[in-house]
Amino acid sequence: MSTRMTTGQRRARLMTRHLLAAPATDVTEVAESLVALHATDPATVHLSVAARLRKPVTAEHALYEERTLVRMLGMRRTVFVVPAALAPVVQAACADDIARKQRKLLLQHLATAELDTDLDRWLAEVEEGAFAALCKRGAAHAQQLADDEPRLRTQILMSQGKPYEARTYVTNRVLFLLAAQGRIVRGRPRGSWLSTQYSWVPADSWLPGGIPALPAEEARVELARRWLRAFGPATVEDLKWWTGWTATQVKKALTVLAPAEVDIDGRPAIVLPGDVEPVTAPEPAAALLPALDPTPMGWLGRDWYLGAHQAELFDRTGNIGPTVWWDGRIVGGWAQRPDGEIAYRLLEDAGADAEAAIARKADQLREWLGAVRIAPKFRTPVEQALLT
Repeated sequence: MSTRMTTGQRRARLMTRHLLAAPATDVTEVAESLVALHATDPATVHLSVAARLRKPVTAEHALYEERTLVRMLGMRRTVFVVPAALAPVVQAACADDIARKQRKLLLQHLATAELDTDLDRWLAEVEEGAFAALCKRGAAHAQQLADDEPRLRTQILMSQGKPYEARTYVTNRVLFLLAAQGRIVRGRPRGSWLSTQYSWVPADSWLPGGIPALPAEEARVELARRWLRAFGPATVEDLKWWTGWTATQVKKALTVLAPAEVDIDGRPAIVLPGDVEPVTAPEPAAALLPALDPTPMGWLGRDWYLGAHQAELFDRTGNIGPTVWWDGRIVGGWAQRPDGEIAYRLLEDAGADAEAAIARKADQLREWLGAVRIAPKFRTPVEQALLT
């Protein structure tokens, strides 16, 4: 009979391992504890880090000065910030497959450009031309590279036959391919840490040795191990969703990893070997986590920490907005108003202690942000209501 893990035990692990009960002192420690930080919305990275530090700071120094963190394409074709030491694992486990698939897709789109040539060879030449231009410059933005490699301004037709069809340059798609291949990385953005206008840099000049190649199956085992350490117990379906792997890839990785089986509310789940024993429940603590934070986005099955709040806290495409946490579960949502106030709404009665702790967290966040204003890319019902 497998060991039973209660919802309370899962929440205790979440609080401890995701640094919501005992904050960290180092930015890279936060990223390592969560495996990877969501970076689709640039604010998420910095708010996720700040929420888990004793003394809140952004991740800018770790990203652009120390370079112990790196922004790269990873799981589910999503941009993440990962510890630099983990970059080769994410590259081999996820990004290499994505690069191959996206290159095939771009070749299909290039058929609309009416180029009288071998498209595969043409694309390879443009990739190399763009990469050579970047190496010559050292760092560059997309427009600068298109000046150096004019074929980047070749137009393709997207969404052909649909009301929103449009012609667009291949510039960003070629750079996306080079990034997916691990040859280039996103450097410092223009402006503040909220900016999405990143420069591009050759990977081997940004990171010592670049992003070395690893065997794909070995990398998937290591990524699954790290994820289970942070997110276990979890279901096999959770792992498959989080990684974006095929069922076969998941099965092969778990065969090597040989996780222990446990029971969560009558359903089979897995943990790392030797990680079956219960952890000590920490004292209840509050947290205000940003949109797309890696904790709420870590599992496919979310009822045990989300409860009945999905409709209020997610947008129509499955992106979670800013959330209020107490004792390992979501109890509400928050938003920053134009005057800087951190407004929040509790969606359940969490008790007087929770309300007092949440109010303190809101005040602390407002003070830390100062004049900075956050506007999540993905708006949710609670956030929109708090802004009206």
